[in-house]
Amino acid sequence: MNKLILKLLIDANGEFVSGQKISDELGITRAAIWKRMNKLKEMGFEIESVTKKGYKLVSYPDFMNNDLIETGIDLKKIGSKVITMETVESTNDFAKQIARDEQDGTIVISEEQTRGKGRRGRFFYSGSKEGIYISFILKPQIEPSKASFLTSIAAAALAKTLDELNVEVGIKWPNDVLIDGKKICGILTEMSADVESVEYIILGMGINIKGESFPKEIKDIATSLKIQGYNIGRLELLWRFLPIFEELYLSFVDGDKSEILKILKEYSCILGKEIYIHYQDKVEKGKAIDITKDGTLLVEFENKEVKELNSGEISIRWES
Repeated sequence: MNKLILKLLIDANGEFVSGQKISDELGITRAAIWKRMNKLKEMGFEIESVTKKGYKLVSYPDFMNNDLIETGIDLKKIGSKVITMETVESTNDFAKQIARDEQDGTIVISEEQTRGKGRRGRFFYSGSKEGIYISFILKPQIEPSKASFLTSIAAAALAKTLDELNVEVGIKWPNDVLIDGKKICGILTEMSADVESVEYIILGMGINIKGESFPKEIKDIATSLKIQGYNIGRLELLWRFLPIFEELYLSFVDGDKSEILKILKEYSCILGKEIYIHYQDKVEKGKAIDITKDGTLLVEFENKEVKELNSGEISIRWES
């Protein structure tokens, strides 16, 4: 019942919801509504009540626990089980340890990571209660070669979520989510599979929300929503993100990438621009011209040769 009440308040987008509407839609008395609202307030939700207007959700609590997270989600697959912790070395490493015994869609969230991981073994800064540090345990029936596309799905879902919250956001192919040219999120996919099938995939995300500073080695390339002037709660962002991610993920599992590709192109900050492609020991200049149906980047090089680039092969810097 708490979930249903919160959904009505969230869907109202900051407007009042009358007690009569809540009573009619949920089939409960005004007295029962009042008790439920007080319970939600005890959980940390700020709810304004005005006679003859009803109830309005003003703010969300800013801490992560199972009850809070589960109160705001009602999904088919994602969040089928929620595991929360105060601190962990890495949510991805923890998720890998339990993945075989957990159900598809389980999520692991920690308030802090002491050894957060990025791509190519890089360290991902994860300040306590400053962001969302989450790993998904996924068990899709797909070919292992298609697993890397999940990073693009996560980037697309986050970009769409932030846009709905009026945040100006871009995606640097394949999976960097940027605000004002700086990275707001790290995404890392790890997999256990044989030649033909996936046993499990761990999709990890670190989203910078409340942080006001970063270590000197990344302060010029990383940012947070707070630094960029956006006051968005962690729980609010998580609740909005999970349904969008699930919708795109389930479409992908069913073989439909159309909406994902549309988002990747719409929010791309490199398509149509001159870019530098950094290989192991060399740099080539080209123009990003398209993202293919398989999620690869189509690049036209200075010699007019057109190539498809796969995720993980390169790093990219683009000209202003």
